[in-house]
Amino acid sequence: QVQLVESGGGLVQAGGSLRLSCAASRRTFSVSTRGWFRQAPGKEREFVAAVNWFGGRTYYADSVKGRFIISRDNAKNTVYLQMNSLKPEDTAAYYCAAGLGAGPTARYDLWGQGTQVTVSS
Repeated sequence: QVQLVESGGGLVQAGGSLRLSCAASRRTFSVSTRGWFRQAPGKEREFVAAVNWFGGRTYYADSVKGRFIISRDNAKNTVYLQMNSLKPEDTAAYYCAAGLGAGPTARYDLWGQGTQVTVSS
């Protein structure tokens, strides 16, 4: 079973930056997309960004477009989420995911344990 492990969360002031990483324990050919989701207290989990594993096409939620950048390192089986110009409303637990398909409508069936991002005003 492939495991996804996130790192890089923390506390940052509004306007600051953080970079999240998501490492997969091994390569799997049943994955065509890697993504990031987030869930704030009392809210449903929402899509943040995704990248096609082979072609590199990226997808973003409107709320993070222009501020967040998703990238991948195929050799390291790792996906990154560079978060810039952070806002208090970005505060949430961030989860990486992997699955088949593309973008927010892909079937994500592998999930990490989550990493907390807190943005202070």
